[in-house]
Amino acid sequence: MNPRATDRALAYAAVGWPVFPCKPGVKEPATSHGFCDATTDPDKIAWWWRRQPEANVAIATGYPGPDVLDVDQHGAAGNGFTALNQLKTAGLLEPAGTIVSTPSGGLHAYFTGSEQASGRLPRHHVDLRARGGYVLAPPSRVSGKPYLLRRDEAATGGLDWSRVVGLLEPERAFAYVSRPLSSDLSRLVAWTAALGPDSHNRNDGLFWAACRAAEAGDGAVLAELAIAARATGLADQEIRRTIASARRTAARRHSQRQTDREGAP
Repeated sequence: MNPRATDRALAYAAVGWPVFPCKPGVKEPATSHGFCDATTDPDKIAWWWRRQPEANVAIATGYPGPDVLDVDQHGAAGNGFTALNQLKTAGLLEPAGTIVSTPSGGLHAYFTGSEQASGRLPRHHVDLRARGGYVLAPPSRVSGKPYLLRRDEAATGGLDWSRVVGLLEPERAFAYVSRPLSSDLSRLVAWTAALGPDSHNRNDGLFWAACRAAEAGDGAVLAELAIAARATGLADQEIRRTIASARRTAARRHSQRQTDREGAP
């Protein structure tokens, strides 16, 4: 067993981040169900690394794990450091905690985990690893090169991916003007059914529409949204998770509004 890998995996689990093994030297999961197998159980973690002593350590992202901003380095094809500087100037990186340099020359910035879906901005060479994703973490290695811990601090807050998109690709954010008004719930179902085949658009669109319906307390529209999303090709399990996440988000927003009202002079 690799004591360093086991110790790091156990340390991640101790702060509530679910982990699982990936095959040595690569990012491919070494378990049957990948990030779905991630756990914080120390006995299971120790057992994994006894069986696969050279396995890489992967962290499942999204609550209860962290959200991670993945800044890529693609050589001549470009890198995400220009975008990173824009985010830093805008103050969006201030809540970040742990910083890890990646084998390719990029970096991972860790934030408090959320229910956000993972997202990509390929033109800017940055990704969000959140719900439904994972990252390799130190002391993992890919093609012989290590992930290195550059800063080890607790995150002070989260990264709002919608703000990242709005800053880096305002034309994409502006496109959301075509969404139906939240007060017009009857249009949400048709709008969701018309979403394109891209998985991120479908899932993000369903989440947005479900948040509007959940905020309005309209369970019937939520049920119709599930049917519409299924017609776009989303799997039932993903639909259930997304709608459940929207319900929790709407509940948190309602609770926050109540708190704000009670605290107002």
